[in-house]
Amino acid sequence: MGKKKENIQDFDEGVDDADVDEEFSDEPAKEPEQRPKAPIAAGNFLENKVVVWDKEQGNKLYTEKFFGKWIEEEKTSYLQLSLEEAMILIERGFLDIKHNSKKLSSGDFYNICTTVDREFPHKFTVYRDLRNRGFIVKSGFKFGTHFRVYDRCVNPYKVGEKDMKDHTKYNVHAVPENHTMSYQEWSRYVRLSQNIRARALLAVVDEENDVTYYNIKRTRP
Repeated sequence: MGKKKENIQDFDEGVDDADVDEEFSDEPAKEPEQRPKAPIAAGNFLENKVVVWDKEQGNKLYTEKFFGKWIEEEKTSYLQLSLEEAMILIERGFLDIKHNSKKLSSGDFYNICTTVDREFPHKFTVYRDLRNRGFIVKSGFKFGTHFRVYDRCVNPYKVGEKDMKDHTKYNVHAVPENHTMSYQEWSRYVRLSQNIRARALLAVVDEENDVTYYNIKRTRP
């Protein structure tokens, strides 16, 4: 369960952090949805991602649960899931995953993920905490962070005019305890977040896998 958010820098005038405090308080996270009787989709692990080839199955994950992104290629299309997305789906019983024709257990898949991505343990801990709280979580790669987080009950795939779409609420970067970052990394992270009007949160995972969220802001003398 995540711990209460704290501010590292809070010198911007006129900014109210009450909503951040409430959403990342010590209250219990939202209960995950009920485990289904059978998985609703089957995927294949390929190098550093999971692919769902069946369009009907992919649409259930994409449109109903806001997981993955559709990849269109010359002769085919498929739903691509990140390692974090696939891990939580297999944990919750919504997804079966095969690798080299062998069905993977959640433990097997977790071990593969830690081999592929050394940051996976703390990234997944934060991803799961955010999803359990009801947030919609997508990749933040384009914005220099791990995750883009949308508010509860919004549609991140909404089409139409830009000002009519739901925007990213938080940019969240996951790190383990005692992680160090250069001033340049801090600056880039906050600047890119502010460019898309999102709040920059640093999610620190301790040895007990508890998460503390820090709200990072730029200081203006």
